[in-house]
Amino acid sequence: MNIGILSDTHGYFHPSLVSDFEGVDLILHAGDVGSEDILVGLEAIAPVRGVFGNVDGFEIRSILPEHNRFEEEGVTFWMTHIAGRPGRWQRGMESRLKEEAPSVFICGHSHILQIERVSSLDEMLFVNPGAAGRQGLHTIKTCVRLSISNGNVDQAEVIHLDE
Repeated sequence: MNIGILSDTHGYFHPSLVSDFEGVDLILHAGDVGSEDILVGLEAIAPVRGVFGNVDGFEIRSILPEHNRFEEEGVTFWMTHIAGRPGRWQRGMESRLKEEAPSVFICGHSHILQIERVSSLDEMLFVNPGAAGRQGLHTIKTCVRLSISNGNVDQAEVIHLDE
């Protein structure tokens, strides 16, 4: 199964997402969607799961949860928008992760691309796909394609979105 992961679009649908996510089975949006039009555009490519972010208004918050836990192909996922990062978690997040660490933990917010195995949390894969939108301090728009099978993550590929 192939999964496209992005965050922090802030209402901007990058045109190359259509080709970059071609063939994915699922798209995950880790918040700061910005507009329901983004979800509609992504759903034209593949089914979408997401969470709302701190800049999302009622429109998005009425559609998406703050936290989204689910399982695909034997891999457990937990996605939220604001969580910090390994070694610098948001208040209370590390204890929540220690209670029930998923196989893959996805968040956004920082606009900083980071993919890391967290040994202190049962080798959980931490994924922040960076930012796919125009707003923020990031200079390169990024997203991630993840391949999973038989209960394992096989590959994580970083995609640099061209202008």
